[in-house]
Amino acid sequence: MTPTVAEQGTIPRPVKFLLFAFFLTGFATVAQITIIGKQVFDMTGRELDLGLLGFAEFFPLAVLAPFTGSLADRLDRRIVFACGLLGEIMVSVGLFLVIRTSPTNIGPIFLLVTVYGVSRAVASPAARALPIDLAPRDVLERVTALRSVAYQAGVISGPIAAGVLFLVHPAAPYLMSAAAYIIGLCLVVTIPRPATRKLATTGGVQAFRDAREGLRFIRRQPVVFGAITLDLFAVLFGGVVALLPAICEKRLGVGAVGLGGLRASIGAGATGIAILLSVRPLRQRIGPVLLAVVGLFGVMTIVIGLTRSYLVAFLALAVASAGDAVSVFIRSTLVPLATPEEMRGRVLAVENVFIGASNELGAVESGITAAAFGLVGAVLFGGIGTLLVVAVWWRYFPDLRRVNRFSDVRVN
Repeated sequence: MTPTVAEQGTIPRPVKFLLFAFFLTGFATVAQITIIGKQVFDMTGRELDLGLLGFAEFFPLAVLAPFTGSLADRLDRRIVFACGLLGEIMVSVGLFLVIRTSPTNIGPIFLLVTVYGVSRAVASPAARALPIDLAPRDVLERVTALRSVAYQAGVISGPIAAGVLFLVHPAAPYLMSAAAYIIGLCLVVTIPRPATRKLATTGGVQAFRDAREGLRFIRRQPVVFGAITLDLFAVLFGGVVALLPAICEKRLGVGAVGLGGLRASIGAGATGIAILLSVRPLRQRIGPVLLAVVGLFGVMTIVIGLTRSYLVAFLALAVASAGDAVSVFIRSTLVPLATPEEMRGRVLAVENVFIGASNELGAVESGITAAAFGLVGAVLFGGIGTLLVVAVWWRYFPDLRRVNRFSDVRVN
């Protein structure tokens, strides 16, 4: 039956539940990350430890991707996502119990962050595939943008709430994160199972074969390969967010509330552009826009490294985040559309390793370069490196540069 005009463009209720779950996970995750970074830096005073936090989160993602991507293709993606959220709840409760004892050893914190990395490795491929599974084709681009709006709304409110609660008690933000994850879990389990094809469940050897197939697919598709690796190398160099606790302390002279405000500016910039994209989705010149906004991210990183003004840093982070939000929107739409449905879990799991490498290994790179060249030198190195990556990708990935519409890459 052909849908009526009133029915066209309607977002189904399960998708709305999923979007609210994304808001809650963004709220909980960024609130938690913000306070962990501050507490570790307060305990040790070393920028390198901020980078190592990122590595502790990334390492399980890299190791487990062959299995978790295969799980997302072979099992009910709602249940896989829910299992990952359950692990994140346990980590938040564990951090609450550790921090309330006023620890002087950062070891337990790093251990719990590693467990969080395991949970994220399980949840991410299934969570990223679900909107594509559930959304009708006529609202797919809008849902992708709204997913970013929902998550970034949590990114704005989470660190502000965490900064305020930190003043009440240093452990309180983790209890708040646990509550948000629990509500998100309840929403996910109420979503009906999407009508997608599932591969037969097999053992660990097949999981590695699945991962290898995902890698081969990415390597054979120059547009997908170019988009994923652009994010990997650009954010690998531009990992300024990991250094925000040190920047607030040494350059801007602000504490936990100021740090929460800077983290919120990231969400504010991303949310503003995501709302715009949900109303007027980007439909043309996809490739050139992707490269341009990554370049903008690099320029704003340089500004953050040079300024001592909190207002300038706030605005630069917001603009950088807006550019990154456009990049995420393009990649989150382009990669699944260019991937067959039965392979999305595997391909998105491999992409998650690349994204994790860009974010968490970017944090490690920032920590190491800060220890070697100083805080300002590390940020400038990252911004200039990002601009060089854009120049190289413009030259050597012409297929990506020439993408005009998302329909140019759709496979099913």
